[in-house]
Parts: sequence; C-alpha cells; structure tokens
Amino acid sequence: MSEWYEKYLSIYEKSYDDVPQDVMNGIRDRLTKLQSPEPVASIVIVAYNEERHLPACLWSLSDIQCKYPVEFIGVDNESKDRTAEIYQESGIPYYTEYQHTCGYARQCGLDHAKGKIYMCIDSDTLYPPHYFEVMIDELMKPGISAVASLWSFYPNERFSKFGLRMYEFCRDIYLRIQSINRPELSVRGMAFGFYAEYAKKEGYRVELLRGEDGSMALAMKKYGKIKFVYDKRCRVITSYSSFKEGTLLKAVWNRFKSYGIFRLFYKTDHYEDAKDNFLKK
Repeated sequence: MSEWYEKYLSIYEKSYDDVPQDVMNGIRDRLTKLQSPEPVASIVIVAYNEERHLPACLWSLSDIQCKYPVEFIGVDNESKDRTAEIYQESGIPYYTEYQHTCGYARQCGLDHAKGKIYMCIDSDTLYPPHYFEVMIDELMKPGISAVASLWSFYPNERFSKFGLRMYEFCRDIYLRIQSINRPELSVRGMAFGFYAEYAKKEGYRVELLRGEDGSMALAMKKYGKIKFVYDKRCRVITSYSSFKEGTLLKAVWNRFKSYGIFRLFYKTDHYEDAKDNFLKK
C-alpha cells in the first residue's frame, strides 16, 4: 500500500530543472482555483534556499481538500537559489523578506495575511490532503487559541520505516506528556496554526535565530488553550534538516539528555533566552 506522500517524493530534493513542466502547470492551476479573495485561513509558506523542496511542498498544498476558503502566501527570505522563480511559476503571491530569521519571514507573512486564521507552512514539509480542514475544525472549538500537530520523517537509505516508527513512537509519547504542562515546547512551526488577531497583537520575536514558533505559542497561551491534534490526517512529513545524528538511538539519547524529564511536571510562563540565539546586528 503506497503512502499519500510518495508521489511528492518523486520530485523532492531534485533540482528545479528536473521537475516536469506538467507538474508545475498542474500545481499552478490547482492553487489558482483554491485561492480565495475572502479567506478564512491564510496558508503562509516560508522559504530560504528551498529550490529542492518547495515544488513538492506546493504540490502537496495544491491537492488539499478543505471546506474553508483559503489563501496562499509565499515568503522568500532573500534566497540565493531559484526559490523566487518557483513562487512565480506557482502563481501564488509572494513577498521577499530581507531580514534573515524565521521570525522575520513568518512576521512578513502575518503582516500580509487576510484570513482570521494563520497556518504556518515550512517549504521542506509535505501536507496531507485533509490537514487544514481538520486543524481549522479543532481551532474553531471554544477556548482554543492555537493548534499544533505531529510530524514524521520519510524513510530513506539512512533510516528504515520500522526504525523511524519506533523513534517517532518514543518521541511522540514524550511530546504528548510535555504538552500537558508546557505545550509551547512541543510546537513546531511547520505544523502550527492560530488566530491571526492574537498573533498580530503579540508579533513574532524576530531577533531570535530559532524558537520563534515556541515563543509565539507561549504568547498564545494567554488567549486560550493550545490544542494538539493527534489525528493521523494531520501528521505532516518533513525533511531531516533538524536531524543531525547518525543513528536513531543516538538521536533518542541526545534528546533525552537535552530535554530531561523534570520540566514535564511543572508549568512556566518564562524562559531565559540563550545568549547565542540572537541575531547579530
């Protein structure tokens, strides 16, 4: 049985020259039909030098099935490759952000978003067809200010499907427990959505090199609950860009040492920023 994402992997990590023109034409046609002038949700794709991932991401987005009207917005964080060209070919509006952090890129998208809901999208990630509909359904429930979901890595020559499933099983248990008291630490920007009204009041922390998503999640807590959506229809597939270890066992051990278990048992609304996590002026 094939997985929903396998056809997108046929162009994932390939040079843009190797992406068939009929695939790009189909992406453009479908995205154009989905684009609404009065969106409920803004789907914002941020990219920096993502020529080898962005076409596959856009292909997955063009296949979504969602009862809510949406708009697509691209943000190019001043890429040096053909990222801007791919946005142009896809037909979606995009903006160039010249300040280089994810915070600046996501804030750029937020500034231009028309929908009452802001859905964060990373350009190296693939999205299942019902992802947005299910996530928005959950976000619209009373008392919810933000939603987040889990993610998987695609099997490759480094890691088998079985090995990845075991790793993700252990990781997901940890994230579920952590989300009880500290949901902001379990949020990842590639699978995160919230009410734009609240986010525009708070703003992204643009000075951070990493962690802008967790900081936004922390800010959302004052407006309501962060709901984790464990529906398998909302599990996204992403790259190994954050996976630096050579083995899955080493990855588990490194994360255990880094995260620990004590923080699982108490809440906090304040975190100290690491000195090396600031954009150099």
